[in-house]
Amino acid sequence: MNLASQSGEAGCSQLLFANFNQDNTSLAVGTKSGYKFFSLSSVDKLEQIYECSKYLSCCLFLAHLSCLFSVADTEDVCIVERLFSSSLVAIVSLKAPRKLKVCHFKKGTEICNYSYSNTILAVKLNRQRLIVCLEESLYIHNIRDMKVLHTIRETPPNPSGLCALSISNDNCYLAYPGSATIGEVQVFDTVNLRAANMIPAHDSPLAALAFDASGTKLATASEKGTVIRVFSIPEGQKLFEFRRGVKRCVSICSLAFSMEGLYLSASSNTETVHIFKLETQREKPQEEPTTWTGYFGKVLMASTTYLPAQVSEMFTQGRAFATVRLPFSGHKNICALAIIQKIPRLLVAAADGYLYLYNLDPQEGGECTLMKQHKLDGSAEPANEILEQTAHERPLVAQTYSAAVAKGYSEDQGAVGGAGVEDDMNALHLDEENEQPPLILETD
Repeated sequence: MNLASQSGEAGCSQLLFANFNQDNTSLAVGTKSGYKFFSLSSVDKLEQIYECSKYLSCCLFLAHLSCLFSVADTEDVCIVERLFSSSLVAIVSLKAPRKLKVCHFKKGTEICNYSYSNTILAVKLNRQRLIVCLEESLYIHNIRDMKVLHTIRETPPNPSGLCALSISNDNCYLAYPGSATIGEVQVFDTVNLRAANMIPAHDSPLAALAFDASGTKLATASEKGTVIRVFSIPEGQKLFEFRRGVKRCVSICSLAFSMEGLYLSASSNTETVHIFKLETQREKPQEEPTTWTGYFGKVLMASTTYLPAQVSEMFTQGRAFATVRLPFSGHKNICALAIIQKIPRLLVAAADGYLYLYNLDPQEGGECTLMKQHKLDGSAEPANEILEQTAHERPLVAQTYSAAVAKGYSEDQGAVGGAGVEDDMNALHLDEENEQPPLILETD
């Protein structure tokens, strides 16, 4: 969730970016002073794994007369993406919004860097590929050596950097908007480097995209925000259609599948998060109704054959299995569904500077219970503090991308760089937990 375009009153928050890693086991936070990683293994405590800030960099410089990260590199971090539970991290700063740094955060060393022709809007990682999204192009890097394998140029204008990358090795697909005026989704095979499909998902432009963990399902939402659809990948067949609401159009902030693919969450700029259950309704044998309401229902469903398509669709769309009532509205946020301490949870990281954790009842659904909230700056929450909506209605202050972009990149309209700064590029160890690392990272 990139918050660098949001503006508001001065001094209300240091937060610029927040995102969950690929398996929802950690949370990355980018701030004006640096970035942090938090473990998501506990509800009661938000354990900080690592912190890199300009203040720590200065201390290292004074203590050791050398500094592995320059101070400028750790200021105004607007994108920070971690590869699963590894030490590999991709960083973009508002100080240099066209420059991508790939680092080994436990060693505090830079592996390589690339400069691009325009502002970096999003970075996506999996065990095979690293994707860099610009407003009108996408760069596909091989994560084993960080070389550019393919460039998708002249894409429709995508100022929000909307794209999604599957985390599956077997179905390594990239999805991005195929149009700026209607909700077309382009699906690209990043292994074979070829277009896989174009899905006409919505009538309005796209607002959110998300793959499930297997890479076989893609969830989509449009700028209208009332309908969520799920398609099979790469075929593009519509599998599910859910209605988020009918009373008002909203801005969808994020879509997220649970790791097993049974649940799908959708958050927006309203106070409600919807959780849908992806299960096919079993057809029951037809029974003759015995009441007036039963007869009326049967006639109503039969009449959908003769109604306009938009009306009849409303009778067949799924409704939310569970909901969450957030203590705020109007803030950008990102959600995740994870198993923490053997219980399904919904996690919401928001621009108000908090991480909210809710319990999800996998049998009954219904309204989820708020279990805990944590400050994203890592500070302790006072035991008697009650979250009031008025305390979180202040919008976030951040330097805009357009104000931060410095002119001067003109190298062939592409990615330039790749020069590593490690002394021994052939001995990179990521020290992951429970995952296979990429192979040796080499640069020209």
